[in-house]
Amino acid sequence: MTTLVIGARGHVGSAVVTGLLAAGEAVRASSRSPLSGGFPEGVEVVHADLTEPGSWPAALDGVHKMFLYAHSETAAEFAMAAKNAGVEHVVLLSSVSVLFPDAATNPIARRHAAAERALDEAGLNRTFVRPGYFATNTLRWQSIRTERVLRTAFPNATYSPVHERDIADVAVQLLLDDTRHQNACPVLGAGPTTVREQVAAIAEALSEPVRLEEVDVDTYRAQLLAELPAFAVEHLIASGGSVPAPPADVAVDAVPELLGRPASTFAEWARDHVDDFR
Repeated sequence: MTTLVIGARGHVGSAVVTGLLAAGEAVRASSRSPLSGGFPEGVEVVHADLTEPGSWPAALDGVHKMFLYAHSETAAEFAMAAKNAGVEHVVLLSSVSVLFPDAATNPIARRHAAAERALDEAGLNRTFVRPGYFATNTLRWQSIRTERVLRTAFPNATYSPVHERDIADVAVQLLLDDTRHQNACPVLGAGPTTVREQVAAIAEALSEPVRLEEVDVDTYRAQLLAELPAFAVEHLIASGGSVPAPPADVAVDAVPELLGRPASTFAEWARDHVDDFR
């Protein structure tokens, strides 16, 4: 049986491809540029773009399972195309933000909720993977690479970064396990850590000092606006740079139960990505 991985060049999607291959699964990887290579041997590569309905039939042909990321603009149409093509199970990369009190007004939560709703309305067997704050967001800190410094207004802000490996490993387990259809699985990271502690972890991985420079809020806002949408910047400023944990009564980390190990720490992530900061 063939499993289609949408977004197979992304941090999570590429790790899902690797995990499925290791489990002996037949993998079809979708890419907007399928001729450019870069996939492991044995992977079937097809052109597919969630914004191009004409690319869907060939990508979905013969597919039994699928890993999908949220694209709300075409979510309903793609879900019906998958249903009509005979896809039996979809694992959707969603977001834990759909569980927050402000989910109805949060653009990120609304986007992922729309993708979740589309799969349910199409009547597909589905499982939602709902990660928290991606550790890969830290790759924005390229001043560490160029200057060995991070400038922030909130050095003691806290959040729980999630290693993309944990997200991918959970997704692979769900694709291999047919007993968890209709579930939703939060992936929440190893626990709160401060920006200061994260910089220290990157410095340790580099074996070089990295300076933390505190700047005023207006300077920091201008810095963020070059990298993020305005709504996300203002939300981050209002929270003092911290990202709250989801409500404990509705979000329990799925990693220990599904994978039989603790969530990966930020220090592990820093070691895995040390070349991104060299």
